[in-house]
Amino acid sequence: MTSKQRPQKPKNNLPGRPLGKKLQLIKSRINNAAIKSGRNPNNITIVAVTKTFPPGIWDTALQNQLTTIGESRIQEAENKNKIFTNRKKIELHFIGHLQGNKTRKAVQLFDVIQTIDSLKLAKRVNIISKQIKKTQKIFLQVNTAGDHNKHGLSPDETIEAAAEIINMMNVSLIGIMTIPPNNISEKHLQYIYNKTRTIKEKIQKTTGNNCKNLSMGMSNDYETAIKEGATHIRLGTALFGERPQ
Repeated sequence: MTSKQRPQKPKNNLPGRPLGKKLQLIKSRINNAAIKSGRNPNNITIVAVTKTFPPGIWDTALQNQLTTIGESRIQEAENKNKIFTNRKKIELHFIGHLQGNKTRKAVQLFDVIQTIDSLKLAKRVNIISKQIKKTQKIFLQVNTAGDHNKHGLSPDETIEAAAEIINMMNVSLIGIMTIPPNNISEKHLQYIYNKTRTIKEKIQKTTGNNCKNLSMGMSNDYETAIKEGATHIRLGTALFGERPQ
């Protein structure tokens, strides 16, 4: 082998050192958006969305003080969890569509399930949580825009479901989440996020102060979400770059 024929290192598809600089810029934008809307930036949590990145991504996130991690696939999160040695240092959120047959694994693995999109699913989570002696934290997913391409309860269904869920012994309703339609105007986006906040506030009034979180906003619209009251913003490509194929 000649000096020019050195073996190449395998690609691991993990983001490199620029993550720190990206995070610094994102935090500055979060700070500005929060202050402009009269909010405390410390009340906004970045959910680092690590789906499709290799297992080492959780370590990369943790090294950059990103301790709230979002995953969308049960099996992928399970595989990452097997080799991750700092599980107690992160809060793991499930942010993908939850199928009924994957519910038990989700309850066993995740600290928070953000995508409870039916009362039936909430009841199933409650039963499983009781069986494993756990109180599962959940968000209700509301399809605020009525988008047929998105999962979630209607606004009215969300309020009705919340009234039942607060009486469940092994489920704790701590927030509301939404995913807006793709390719909509800024004005329409603001309307959807504002309406979602109104739904959360209505539920909060009837359930006490537990349902205080609002998960909305992603890499391309998190500043708008913050202005409309988001407490959790779900950032993937803004932090880690384009996802591996």
